Amino acid sequence: MNLLHVRKVAQELNIKEPQIQAVVSLLNEGSTVPFIARYRKEVTGTLDEVAITSIRDRMHQLDELDKRRAVILESIEKQGKLTPELKAKIEKSLTMTELEDLYLPYKPKRRTRGMIAKEKGLEPLALEIFKQDPGFNPKEAAQRYVDAEKDLKDIETVLAGARDIIAEWINEHAEARAKIRELFLSKGQFHSKVIKGKEEEGIKFKDYFDWHEAVATAPSHRILAARRGEKEQFLLLRVVVSEDEALKILQAGFVRNNRSEAAYQVMLSIEDGYKRLMAPSIENEVRLITKEKADVEAIKTFQTNLRQLLMAPPLGPKKVMAIDPGQRTGCKIAILNEQGKFLETQTIYLTQSEYKEIEAAEVVRRLSKKHETSVVAIGNGTASRETEGFIRGLKIPELKIVMVNESGASYYSASDVARREFPDLDVSVRGAISIGRRLQDPLAELVKADPKNIGVGQYQHDVDQGKLKQSLDDVTMSCVNKVGVDINTASAELLMYVSGVGPALAKGIVDFRNQKGPFKKRDEVHNVPRFSVKAYEQAAGFLRIMDGEDPLDASAVHPESYDVVHAFTKDLNCTVRDLIQNDKIRSQVDLKKYVTDRVGLPTLKDILNELSKPGRDPRAQFEFVAFKDGINTIEDLQKEMILPGVVTNLADFGAFVDLGVHHDGLIHISELSDKFVKHPADIVKLHQKVMVKVLEVDLKRQRIALTLKLK
Repeated sequence: MNLLHVRKVAQELNIKEPQIQAVVSLLNEGSTVPFIARYRKEVTGTLDEVAITSIRDRMHQLDELDKRRAVILESIEKQGKLTPELKAKIEKSLTMTELEDLYLPYKPKRRTRGMIAKEKGLEPLALEIFKQDPGFNPKEAAQRYVDAEKDLKDIETVLAGARDIIAEWINEHAEARAKIRELFLSKGQFHSKVIKGKEEEGIKFKDYFDWHEAVATAPSHRILAARRGEKEQFLLLRVVVSEDEALKILQAGFVRNNRSEAAYQVMLSIEDGYKRLMAPSIENEVRLITKEKADVEAIKTFQTNLRQLLMAPPLGPKKVMAIDPGQRTGCKIAILNEQGKFLETQTIYLTQSEYKEIEAAEVVRRLSKKHETSVVAIGNGTASRETEGFIRGLKIPELKIVMVNESGASYYSASDVARREFPDLDVSVRGAISIGRRLQDPLAELVKADPKNIGVGQYQHDVDQGKLKQSLDDVTMSCVNKVGVDINTASAELLMYVSGVGPALAKGIVDFRNQKGPFKKRDEVHNVPRFSVKAYEQAAGFLRIMDGEDPLDASAVHPESYDVVHAFTKDLNCTVRDLIQNDKIRSQVDLKKYVTDRVGLPTLKDILNELSKPGRDPRAQFEFVAFKDGINTIEDLQKEMILPGVVTNLADFGAFVDLGVHHDGLIHISELSDKFVKHPADIVKLHQKVMVKVLEVDLKRQRIALTLKLK
């Protein structure tokens, strides 16, 4: 463990060094973030998942910095150019940018104009010019280097070669680069323009056809949108600064005597070096820096959305008729039992003929009666409102209709996971099953799909994919472990996110229960091949065995703390079930009596709270939502209409709302409240029911502008 890194992270995060050390030690031992946050509170000083994740990620960044530093030092040393002063600067560097600036003069590169000039022997002349001594005459000195055989045919050719060398020195000067980089970051402007002739094709980027915004204040969503427009070849995007201001900064750093001929040559070198080398290089760096910052903000939004999506209220164990709407190919119906098991499928056609519609009505009535379904889940894609209207028109009183966000269902239905689960079913039937299961238990179903494909944000394919995957995996693991997993019913895809499990052990658990039957006790998981003691430590508290031999196995009490509960029951002369079921008995527990070196008050409080509602689901209760009748397509919308909707997505700039017209409307952040709103998540949440007013309908761009301000 690098104690210097520990000290730095402690200062940055305002967390005590012993807490940082404890977290790093636990992570190095193979503990997961959810396990540390839930079951090692005494060790970390009750740090939560956010703090633990921040420590993990920052320590990783510093480790990567050290690895790069070692590579750079080795490279320069092999060149024989590592001076004590340079080594000290490299070792003190705190960022990757500083390191790369120091390494730039020594970095292997393609043959440059400066290299060619050095090969012709012009470096001594460049050094003399760069000194800018008052009595030095560059033209007289250059005369000595004229050599037709070296293609140095005259004085101007010689001086041009010397300037090429000086231009590269200036470009590779770490302090100069830092100053110009700061100029770009503080005073630079993003400029984007539409590529001529692409106006119609790129209409969705209309807002960026002539966009100017300060680099320092441009929000992440606009940076990512402009970059996407550039990537799709509709826009030209630049980062620009005042050239005069940049040249003044460089001249102040390198020109010593404005009136000398040598100084004039240096000024020419500065102008050439800035325009040809430094400006394009720094522009690329600033584009990368702003992209990384935009990624961070976008990924935070993805995390917020995904957490709310995964933690959405589950319908629970109810029989469901799930429908994947379709016009030409028909609507695929899938019947699911209370546990989400697929029972039967049918296809109905609603638009081809009156006879087909009558036949469809009979199919729905028969299936509803046969399976005693109480809920119809309809995917919110094409023909969803028509399908909803058809089902509602049947007037089957026991059926409640729910529109389900089907984002990503098509990705899932064509995935290897879906093929393994339902090898003999059509992809559209698999899609219907997924829609129904999303309603029954969003968390259990959505973990089967790549989070990027389930509508959790914008620009998900534009941000750093490695960082996005890590952050979304963190959120998924956090949610799965917060809810807990029934080891006897969970899919391998859900089990793999349990702390300490992973894909291989998840498959092992499913294979074991398929061969041996359901687990009756938590510790039976030791019988699963390759399920180590460490894996059990990490996983046990998050695995649930409902109606098992030990009631504690259905709770979040970790087996390592069962002895604490048994101490409670012994002292109170009761059973574990008595302790769980009787508030009066629990109130008699004096937690201070049970504090030990291993178990402190934070864990004891968690145990007692858990016993009050063992295995409780932290998710909210499910509520039914209905859209406005008669509003089925975007063409049905009119300004000033007030409609019910459901929040489907949050971005930095606003909230998207499903009105039941196949196109989500946008409540811009300025329309969420009369007060200043820092982020939409401060006002609304995913799946929240809202009443909105239509501000504008843009049929050409298929955009709907909404407001929460109804008055």
